[in-house]
Amino acid sequence: MLAVETIELRRVYKSGDRNPDVVALDDVSTQIEEGEIRGLLGPNGAGKTTLVKILSTVLLPTSGSAFVLGHDVVRQMQAVRQQIGIVFGGDRGLYWRLTGRQNLEYWAALYNVPAGPAKQRVAALLDRVGLTERADSKVETYSRGMKQRLHLARGLVADARVLFLDEPTVGLDPLAARDFRNLIMELRGEGRTILLTTHDMAEAEAVCDRVALIDRGRLVATETPRTLSTLVAQYERIDFEGASAELQEQLRQLHGIASVTQMGNGALRAELLEAEAMAPALQLLVGAGVTSIQTSRPSLEEVYVHIMGDRGLQVRA
Repeated sequence: MLAVETIELRRVYKSGDRNPDVVALDDVSTQIEEGEIRGLLGPNGAGKTTLVKILSTVLLPTSGSAFVLGHDVVRQMQAVRQQIGIVFGGDRGLYWRLTGRQNLEYWAALYNVPAGPAKQRVAALLDRVGLTERADSKVETYSRGMKQRLHLARGLVADARVLFLDEPTVGLDPLAARDFRNLIMELRGEGRTILLTTHDMAEAEAVCDRVALIDRGRLVATETPRTLSTLVAQYERIDFEGASAELQEQLRQLHGIASVTQMGNGALRAELLEAEAMAPALQLLVGAGVTSIQTSRPSLEEVYVHIMGDRGLQVRA
């Protein structure tokens, strides 16, 4: 059985007579195997959260179908809700004036977990996420990292088989984010299926089996993290200083160079269209006596601008 399946899923937000409708999801079809960690990677506004809301029965699709563990998210909402857990980034979904323990006991009651087993499960979850010592402190006294760990415990309080994590490490410091990712990997070892939305390439590489790229509501591709790393590497850039106008023009003429532009700090930047352009570009600069050179990779959003921003999307199966 597939853990998650969507078939030509579409969601349109009506904007009124004077404004065009907003297409948040545009015929999204995908499949996620049981036990898989699937990343959903894209810039803000790409449709990631809308997809999670539909799969978790919070939002109805405009058309198309979606299934979680074989249950239709529209016709079998209750069956879906009994199998899923949702973890949001930030402060949503927690009651600050309650303690961590009280938060989890409250959510266990909402999931109809009997009182006796609920207390045992809550205690075990608090221990698992490292919050036992602060279990009876109010959530308003928790650090951001502690709140995110409590979010994860809340998502597991009903022993969910499928977890939806919506940018769960947003705002966390590197150590807290690393600890959170380690917990995610432990959950995978238990056979749980996880859909993780993020715009952080490093996060996707660290934990995901496969990553789906989404932009403007459409799935662009579904690849392994290694393949995506190669994609990002194709659009590396070179920052340098002290190049004459003639040298800049020579650089622009090289095959695989997208542009050479002036930066705000006085430096110049050459942006590549393919990784193979890096070596000849560096050879040209060094041969001309340029010594201030730095290479870097663009962010994922910058890659989107390069290959998708103004040219539309070409969807691949």
